[in-house]
Amino acid sequence: MEHCEVASINLARLLREGGTARATGVVREAFFVGEERFPLEGEATWKVAVSAVGGDEYWLSGEVEGVVLMECRRCLKPTPTPIHAHFQHLLRYQQGLEEVVFHEEKEEEYYAFGEPDLDLLPFLTEAFVTEMPYTVLCQEGCKGLCPVCGADRNLVDCGHEPEVHHPFLGLKDLLPEL
Repeated sequence: MEHCEVASINLARLLREGGTARATGVVREAFFVGEERFPLEGEATWKVAVSAVGGDEYWLSGEVEGVVLMECRRCLKPTPTPIHAHFQHLLRYQQGLEEVVFHEEKEEEYYAFGEPDLDLLPFLTEAFVTEMPYTVLCQEGCKGLCPVCGADRNLVDCGHEPEVHHPFLGLKDLLPEL
């Protein structure tokens, strides 16, 4: 089994002889989706297997696991969040294709590739990021930030009273006093 820090796998032997190719590795520092950065606490580990299924078709399966630092939705403190994601994709080899291309035809989805070195980072990133929760809390009873002065209410008592938000509070101004 090949272990690498670069998130790719060489499929040259698999393309010639069939069978299964395996690789493991790590992603350091962060995952990126466009300009957005998802920082890691430590490194994320991954392992994949690519198996020939017949003709020019291959089955990619794998998993990626790590701890991402997400902002607490109330106080914005970096919060370690463990992620463990699995993924599976059908691949088709098309000689001469310079990049991996996603195809969706009727009820079939697959990725076409044309180089023996398959870049795994897009597959790892998609699996990892889609497994992340929408929001996290640094702790169950997080008090959040003060809307008046911005102080972290978990650390200090700034003296400002929390605003009371009630869905019908605005109606009192619409009705004249009786």
